[in-house]
Amino acid sequence: MSVVPTTFVSGPVKVRVPATSANLGPGFDALGLALGLHDDVAAEVVPDGVRVTVSGQGAGELPADESHLVVQAMRATFDALGAQPPGLAVECVNRIPQARGLGSSSAAIVAGVQLARSLVVDGATRLDDAGALRLAAEIEGHPDNVAPCLLGGFTIAWTEPTGARAVSLAVAEGVRPIVFVPAERGLTAVARAALPAAVPHGDAALNAGRAALLVHALTAEPALLLPATVDRLHQDYRAAGMPGSSALVSALRAAGVAAVVSGAGPTVLALTEPAEHFAPGAGWQVWSLGIDSRGARVARGTLEHAERDPVAAGRKS
Repeated sequence: MSVVPTTFVSGPVKVRVPATSANLGPGFDALGLALGLHDDVAAEVVPDGVRVTVSGQGAGELPADESHLVVQAMRATFDALGAQPPGLAVECVNRIPQARGLGSSSAAIVAGVQLARSLVVDGATRLDDAGALRLAAEIEGHPDNVAPCLLGGFTIAWTEPTGARAVSLAVAEGVRPIVFVPAERGLTAVARAALPAAVPHGDAALNAGRAALLVHALTAEPALLLPATVDRLHQDYRAAGMPGSSALVSALRAAGVAAVVSGAGPTVLALTEPAEHFAPGAGWQVWSLGIDSRGARVARGTLEHAERDPVAAGRKS
């Protein structure tokens, strides 16, 4: 069997990837939402070496070599496409806060997968969109963040023996995502370690019903978002590790706002707007972001006109 040679694209390509919020309360490891806050990443095949520059979130702390997550995802994708380029130059303009439960790692992975596909002349044919999702989920370890980052909108993701799959649904008018971002960071691995090996059958049954209701509430009847976002599988178990986030979720819900921990936290996501007089307290940045319905978007060119302000893609209040 003959091997088809790989031809790399000349010049840079760029991708814009959205922040995401996973779980959304009861939809543990399955439901996700793409938000209107973005990282921009550009890459180009060069004669040798790997060079990474980062501005915005993570500047000065993220690696500038092969260990950068975007590069790792690109390498995995090039392997899937059958060839590695001689060298890579990567530029990242990051607005998604690191380790806050807003999908910064999934954004990096999806950016890397999409850039590598676009830097190979027939990359989208060799690795189709379904394959890109499977690969991104394999790198991340679960599909709940990479699915909305790649597809946009509200996504339901699951894993079959052949890999991850997902569907994207349009979000109803009246859903108003607002994130409350604390200064402290959280780690998904630590948050997962707080979860028990088993949960009561009643709690599992409650979550199954509320997750089903949440699909309806997000796509057709936002008035049901408060009861639809009740969770008993993960948030209470993680509360001790993020007491400020847990307290804020409780305060918002007591005020009638459909609020949950975003992903593994510590960011809090509200799906409806709190009353004007509601104040989260000191130490919280509040961003009204909206929903990204398009997901990862690839184009040719550099990031020379990309806004470097870390919150430029959202509205800070």
